[in-house]
Amino acid sequence: MGAVNAENAETQAAWNSNASFWDERMGEGNDFVNMLIWPAVERMLPVTPGMQVLDVACGNGLTSRRLAEQGASVTGIDFSSEMIAIARRRSAAYGGRIAYQVIDATDEHALLALGERCFDAALSNMALFDMAEIDPLFRSLARLLRPGGVFIFSLMHPCFNNPFTTHVAETGNGKDGNVTTYGVKVYCYMTNASAHGTAMSGQPQAHLYFHRPLEALLGAGFRTGFVVDALEERAFAPSDDPAQNRPLNWSSAYSEIPPVMVVRMRLLGQ
Repeated sequence: MGAVNAENAETQAAWNSNASFWDERMGEGNDFVNMLIWPAVERMLPVTPGMQVLDVACGNGLTSRRLAEQGASVTGIDFSSEMIAIARRRSAAYGGRIAYQVIDATDEHALLALGERCFDAALSNMALFDMAEIDPLFRSLARLLRPGGVFIFSLMHPCFNNPFTTHVAETGNGKDGNVTTYGVKVYCYMTNASAHGTAMSGQPQAHLYFHRPLEALLGAGFRTGFVVDALEERAFAPSDDPAQNRPLNWSSAYSEIPPVMVVRMRLLGQ
């Protein structure tokens, strides 16, 4: 088994192990989803009734359900069979509006079996950094999407919130006394790299995060006929109150540093 396949298998096993724990704490969304990610997704993906949307790495199906509520017909895929089982239980009331399948987003053959030119849009929420490789996904999307179709994805901001960054709080003298400023230190950015981490404190098993700089991340799309036509860097506003379910203690103190970014890439007409 090659290194990439081994890392992918390890990641898949970890998400199967963590599925119930993650679902209990994520439910239908945390602050990252509700305050940062979903408002941007809705701006980038105005759903129309009957729109065919592929939800890549759908997890417990929270984004699939939100899309279905807006009128989309959704195919949700994830390589974790445990996550798909949870998604199906949570989505029982949605009838035929959502179809879930266990599919590995690094498996180009399995992706293409979904049907070429069958989808108007694809979405991947906070998942590309969980994938050992992303080129198979972008190559597949170039064939799965109809001409002009869009791929919207959110992820940890690779510049400021990757596995090789740490939070910093520094106190110094200011005009009115001591002032604390908040920032991040970045130890690795330009190199594609992986590291073990946890999505939520206390999860049963650590999993791999796969960091890619922007040129590698977006380049995977550029090589397959996509262009970026929308991008939002999302941070909590200074007026936001800290919340208990905010990962990694990202709070309003870091209002100048975006922990996530949301990107829309559009497939050029073919």
